[in-house]
Amino acid sequence: MTTEPGFRHAFEWFTNQLSSAVFYAIPVGGAELPVVVLWLMAGALFSTFYLGFINVRGFGHALNVVSGRYKDPRQQGDITPFQALSTALSGTVGTGNIAGVAVAITLGGPGATFWMILAGLLGMSLKFVECTLAVKYRHQAADGSYSGGPMYYIEVALRKFKLPRLGKALAIFFAMACVFGSAGFVHVNQGYAQVKGVTGFDNAWLFGAIYALLVAVVIIGGIKSIANVTSRLVPLMCAIYLLAALVIIGSHLDAVPAALMTIVYGAFAPEAAYGGFIGVLIQGFRRAAYSNEAGIGSSPIAHAAAQTRHPVSQGFVALLEPFIDTVVICTITALVIILTGAYLGSDLDGVRLTSSAFASVFDWFPLVLMVALLLFGFSTVISWSYYGLKSWSYIFGETSRVQNLFKVLFCLVVSIGAVPNILAVFNFIDSMIFLMAVPNILAIYLLMPEVKRDLKEYLRQLKS
Repeated sequence: MTTEPGFRHAFEWFTNQLSSAVFYAIPVGGAELPVVVLWLMAGALFSTFYLGFINVRGFGHALNVVSGRYKDPRQQGDITPFQALSTALSGTVGTGNIAGVAVAITLGGPGATFWMILAGLLGMSLKFVECTLAVKYRHQAADGSYSGGPMYYIEVALRKFKLPRLGKALAIFFAMACVFGSAGFVHVNQGYAQVKGVTGFDNAWLFGAIYALLVAVVIIGGIKSIANVTSRLVPLMCAIYLLAALVIIGSHLDAVPAALMTIVYGAFAPEAAYGGFIGVLIQGFRRAAYSNEAGIGSSPIAHAAAQTRHPVSQGFVALLEPFIDTVVICTITALVIILTGAYLGSDLDGVRLTSSAFASVFDWFPLVLMVALLLFGFSTVISWSYYGLKSWSYIFGETSRVQNLFKVLFCLVVSIGAVPNILAVFNFIDSMIFLMAVPNILAIYLLMPEVKRDLKEYLRQLKS
């Protein structure tokens, strides 16, 4: 279409302006440290230490909860803890694990992988807190369905400090950022890039229209429909992708120790080309935050619908997300890129870099990656449609007319997602989701003592 270059140029200009404002940076060690990334890092560190490394000591209990060991027929909610985890995971395990890791290594070198892993481990504690709060302060509608998330506990947190108007304003700010952040640009864009590269299909608008139609079929059914789809898609897509990646790692098994050393060396003694130590650290934390969304406030919206009697129980389930998403899947992607040397002297970006790494072993592997990427991206888009819908409903009301309007607008946005370039797309989505973190982390700080008391009481009940 003749409108495509004009639309792309306008979108790139807008996202550049937006990104420069959201990621306002301060000079540190010869690199630029975005204040909003520092805000997330501080929240993750604080929650980890304040709760006594709940990310480590609570890992085993989290596995027991999600496996159904503590299932209680009296639990209230719309979906099972596993379905809540699957829905939230489908929102986090996506294009960021494939294209996002490639972006991190392109801009920060192999050392960015180390900081991604560390950010994932710390993010487990942050995810525990925000999902506990989401269940604790969720609302039940007249039809029996549940709604929850940061917009609700942000209000509560500021109200407790005698600032109800500010709380409401920040809650609406979060919800608006979530509505815009729910746009499926990245996933449609990178899905199209891989389909085009593998099959030669070259019609971004048609691809977007078909994608939007498939999304519409799922999201019309609401959270139960989304949970049913994601609880089946997440295990399948992870199995396909991890099996393909492990075949490549296995074919370079003797080089794995050297690759791990490259990651560690790059994390602490990085080349100036990647922005020095601080530059590498920033890329690792920024891409990890985009990938696992700890502290962003998106996953709590899904966990708020879980069937559970105790909020802390769902918090334990939630802390598994950053581990699966970042510590496991992102690390495996990084190893594929590093072991194959695909990042060296390459001018490829995003999924094209990851695809070239797969193709270096078997020329048909990009087809496997295409299937995995489409599944990853599709599941993420439908999960984020729910996050956007709940935020939209918080602002404009829970009526069916309001909700149907959002679903139509969401599908229209999805339909144009294949057109802009990858950096412009990441700039826009990064800006929106990092804006969500600003009021969310503030509320977490204010309610952290409450979560700590609830955790102690929960563990006491568990022992008895």
